[in-house]
Amino acid sequence: MLKKSVIIVFFSVLLFGIVRANATEEIQKLRILAQNGNVEAQFILGGRYYSGYGVDQSYAEAVKWVRLASGQGFAKAQYNLGSMYFKGQGVNQNYAEAAILYRLAAEQGMAEAQYNLGVLYATGKGVVQNFAEAVTWYHLAADQGDIQAQYNLGVAYDTGKGVLQDLAEAVKWYRLAADQGHVMAQNNLGVMNAKGYGIAQNYTESAQWFRLAATQGNVKSQLSIGRMYEKGYGVGKNITEAVKWYRLAADQGNVIAQNKIGELLDKRER
Repeated sequence: MLKKSVIIVFFSVLLFGIVRANATEEIQKLRILAQNGNVEAQFILGGRYYSGYGVDQSYAEAVKWVRLASGQGFAKAQYNLGSMYFKGQGVNQNYAEAAILYRLAAEQGMAEAQYNLGVLYATGKGVVQNFAEAVTWYHLAADQGDIQAQYNLGVAYDTGKGVLQDLAEAVKWYRLAADQGHVMAQNNLGVMNAKGYGIAQNYTESAQWFRLAATQGNVKSQLSIGRMYEKGYGVGKNITEAVKWYRLAADQGNVIAQNKIGELLDKRER
């Protein structure tokens, strides 16, 4: 019943400048600066076209200005242009081009680009699939505190994909992500503590992580904390509390939880 999560998520939120008041006047000033080669103005103007703030929304126009900033080596522009190629916004979707641009930004130390490049290597999009290369980029992003990279690195060490399996190292990275509120890392850390994988078995610690993830709506953790209350593992045995958590999981369509509720309520009536 204790199940770990192994989902790899692609991060592609574009990073543009801060929106200010008096948009029309700002756009005029930005355009003059951008036309004169100011890299930050090119980048921000691209963002205005991307969002439609102060101008008619246009991905193609956004690409035009972001490409100019990217060509000057501006890491955020390289990252954003890569994301637009990945999504096919204003350009034909092209994973290989996205990978090239992410690499340019990643080599300048941009954590989001390092993470995304790692995902491309893990999934084989735009590059030849290479789990070891994915781990290399995850490490660089994770060392900068990137929560999703920390989680993916935990999964890599947990499963032995791209790196020698090391459950203690998996626990380390799961914990870093879990401490930042990553729900799947919290769930996985609950599993590691419950089973004694990479860490001394500790049901109390396990219950704490499951509860945190369950509170965020993670169905696996809701099921697991329900079981712990049912059996008294790491918490005082409490059938009412068990039913509460099983019900939350059941409401999300979990069949095991639905059956558990029926089973526990039947026992109460006997």
